[in-house]
Amino acid sequence: MALELRHLRYLLAVAEHGSFTRAAEDLRISQPTLSQQIKQLERGVGVQLLDRTGRAVRLTDAGEAYVHYARRALRDLAAAERAVADVQDLSRGSLRLAVTPTFTAYLIGPLIAELHTRHPGIALDVREMTQDHIESALLADGLDLGIAFDGPHLPGIAATALFTETLSLVIGAGRSDADGGQPLPARALAERHLALLSGDFATRGHIDAYFAQERVSPRIMVEANSIQALTEIVRRTGLATVLPDAITHDHPHLRPVPLEPPLPQRTVALLRRESAYRSAASRAFTDVVQQVLRTRGYTPA
Repeated sequence: MALELRHLRYLLAVAEHGSFTRAAEDLRISQPTLSQQIKQLERGVGVQLLDRTGRAVRLTDAGEAYVHYARRALRDLAAAERAVADVQDLSRGSLRLAVTPTFTAYLIGPLIAELHTRHPGIALDVREMTQDHIESALLADGLDLGIAFDGPHLPGIAATALFTETLSLVIGAGRSDADGGQPLPARALAERHLALLSGDFATRGHIDAYFAQERVSPRIMVEANSIQALTEIVRRTGLATVLPDAITHDHPHLRPVPLEPPLPQRTVALLRRESAYRSAASRAFTDVVQQVLRTRGYTPA
């Protein structure tokens, strides 16, 4: 039997759903057709790939091994198709990009504006997700590039340092309790009522680590999973927050208050899969990132 790509896709669908019925519905083919195609595949490779005896359909040991390489084959084929479609003059092309949530508040807009100005033919798919999901998606070829933070990464992830990010305590611009612009001792945070990003943000983990290091237990009155909501809360109330300085600088109604000791800086990084094909669109975006960072005066990492 000549192996066809549809056989691989059918097998992966059954393995994912654990059911011929649900897989057939997802593939929009009949269940008998799907079952027949899988049997043809098993005859072709000469081994049983699926265990059909239980309530759920499961991969056999041989099936597990086969699916590992089937996924790789389909991923490589998708990369090959993108490479063929990639136009070096960038009159067209596509880029799949993800960023961690705080970057949507101040960085992604300038980057996309500059890329669209230079290369309006490139189609962008931009997503917001946590760093662990970005790295997993890069490894599964679900993304081309990610913008997150440097540090320990999953095996197979390559990181290019971009710039250093600093954070400060932030209050409403109309407030007069910033100690005349002098750094605020970390211990004074115990007396502050704070509104902070929720635990969905890597920034919150960075802030909590600082509190633990300084042995400070601030009163957290509000948690928000939206930068916009947080900035509005701080602007309109007596609550303070902690945000990257780049966000504060873009909001005239907010004012940063330096802390002593300051919060540790973080290195922002451009992430990709080490073995991934680097399309012309990906290379163009990398150039745009460097240009925007220089123009906006970010501190190189």
